[in-house]
Amino acid sequence: MCYSIATMLTKTKKEKVIKEARVHDNDTGSADVQIAVLTKRITELADHLKTHQKDKHSRRGLLQMVANRQTHMNYLMRTDAKRYNSLMKKLELKKRA
Repeated sequence: MCYSIATMLTKTKKEKVIKEARVHDNDTGSADVQIAVLTKRITELADHLKTHQKDKHSRRGLLQMVANRQTHMNYLMRTDAKRYNSLMKKLELKKRA
């Protein structure tokens, strides 16, 4: 990534996001957690791109993360709509039409 260390998702921030989104105590890889971590990374990278508009490499990475998150969201909606709806409310994301 091209953005600075100060704006990166640090280990403590990531642990906090995981703790809030996990399904059970040892959960680190469920779709819920992955969507939450990607959302946090996307918001931080979007803030970086507001000040560095010409950073095309990071913008491409952002678009890849958004597509990856959408894939996880589609999976979660398809498999467990109740968890999907609660996660969307928790992360304050718009639901797909």
